[in-house]
Amino acid sequence: MMEKTNKLFLFGGILIGVSVLSLLLNIAFISTGGLGTLMSTAIPTVPEAITQQATPPSQPSPSPDAPAPTAKQTFNITKSDHVRGDFNAPITLVEFSDFECPFCERHYPTMNQIISSYKGKVRLVYKHFPLSFHPSAQKAAEASECAAEQGKFWEYHDKLFTNQPSGLSLDKFKQWAVELKLNAKKFNDCLDSGKYAAKVQADSQEGAQKGVSGTPATFVNGQLVSGAVPYEQFKQIIDSL
Repeated sequence: MMEKTNKLFLFGGILIGVSVLSLLLNIAFISTGGLGTLMSTAIPTVPEAITQQATPPSQPSPSPDAPAPTAKQTFNITKSDHVRGDFNAPITLVEFSDFECPFCERHYPTMNQIISSYKGKVRLVYKHFPLSFHPSAQKAAEASECAAEQGKFWEYHDKLFTNQPSGLSLDKFKQWAVELKLNAKKFNDCLDSGKYAAKVQADSQEGAQKGVSGTPATFVNGQLVSGAVPYEQFKQIIDSL
């Protein structure tokens, strides 16, 4: 009888212990938000800052640098240069030009107007810059040098620009020499031999070294003015000097 009673007490104690343990587990389950949360809190995880690669902030595309203004250039002008106007004038326009360039033809009367309006104050120096895509430009420049050999550079210069719209050719170069009363044989021999080809290219190389990339390019007391700009723009620059 005593043995049965002890067994009953033992069995009852076990039941009570199991009940208490079950109650404690239920409380923990509810407070942690369920089994998944309970497991996740039990297993240490790698910090989010390490597991996720940080996305760098987007950088604005760099804007292209504005081209630096062309530095003021100096020119050593001598009597061997082609100078129109007073050689000792205080303001010098050095023009790099192409006899076949339509913009240079448009620029031509502007230069004439400047020389006429500023007599004694401005001199124009002409230098060659024949562009490679103008097939007659190189020979036209050489023809002007052959005319200069006979003292008529500017007359031939004017003839080339005046007649440019009708087209340029070797035959026309020789015809215009006759019209200007040049020694035809001497002119033709000069032109056919390419006597002044190197001189023309030397002008072109000088222009490239000083920042010229197209025609017309006019340096006003060393400061580059690109393109066939209106007379009024040149007037403002010259008056400021």
